Amino acid sequence: MGMNGQYRKDIHPGLEVAIVLKKDQRSGKLTYGIVKDILTSAAFHSRGIKVRLEDGQIGRVAETDVVDPDGEG
Repeated sequence: MGMNGQYRKDIHPGLEVAIVLKKDQRSGKLTYGIVKDILTSAAFHSRGIKVRLEDGQIGRVAETDVVDPDGEG
């Protein structure tokens, strides 16, 4: 487990991820969701690949190996 949202190849639509929204960058609060679109064109980004979730929220991927916070899976 760790910060593995930096490589675009690890991220694809339909993937469950934890992102940090722009407004949460200071606190580092994670928002969970499903990737809809990948917004970063580069193969690597040091602060995390930027994505849009299916609910429309946009942020940088913090974790890709997400354990559902509800305890399922």
